[in-house]
Amino acid sequence: MAKQHYLNLSSQGLALKALFTGYLTVVAVGYLMALVQIQLTHGMADGEWGLSIDDIVYSYYGNRSGSLLENKLHGSMKPMASDEEREQIIEWVHQGADAELYFDLGIDEIVETKCIACHNAASGMPIPDFTNLANLQKAAEIDTGATINTLARVSHIHLFGIAFIFMFVGLIFSLASGVPRKLKAIVIVMPYVFLLIDISAWWLTRLNPNFAWLVMLGGTAMALSFAFMWVVSMYEMWILPRLREDTRDALLDE
Repeated sequence: MAKQHYLNLSSQGLALKALFTGYLTVVAVGYLMALVQIQLTHGMADGEWGLSIDDIVYSYYGNRSGSLLENKLHGSMKPMASDEEREQIIEWVHQGADAELYFDLGIDEIVETKCIACHNAASGMPIPDFTNLANLQKAAEIDTGATINTLARVSHIHLFGIAFIFMFVGLIFSLASGVPRKLKAIVIVMPYVFLLIDISAWWLTRLNPNFAWLVMLGGTAMALSFAFMWVVSMYEMWILPRLREDTRDALLDE
């Protein structure tokens, strides 16, 4: 006699569990890579390892005590050049980023050796093309943080992409029968609410650095909700069936 399948994760067949598990595994690895990328992109903005409020402020509001180029050389780009080379570039910035001094001080050779491999039009990366001196001189201006164009581009990518990911994570989690219905609804909605808070906070922080803590709050809440849905879903698919048969209907609001 075939085993009865109830409307919950525990009772699903091997093929469907494999599908859900494969998706959740790949998304979890993607999430970890996103955290690494955040660390590499923003986590060194203040020159120290680890994401902090100052990193968020410098990334979106800017470090208005110096230029973007100087702040990057003290932060995320610090490992890309020697101390002497970084000091030479910073000295050029302090002297007004003059085109003639660019060649006289040998800054062109440092940029060619250390920067152009990534900072070129053919790289396809959303970073300035330093083969054009005007772009390097623009980066030597006072750092006012992320531009409106950058925020608009990154915002729409995150809104569509992350919402799409959480749609399927939430759909799988909705079949978990061991979570109270009100808690389940809250956890499923949390990523969308805090995604909007997170992205809104980017724009607000660009205007006022005091909103930087909202960015941290939004990102942390999304990560916690993802972790909770992931762990519960995997538990109910693979561990719960070994303990007992689950006859509950996960989608009934009784």
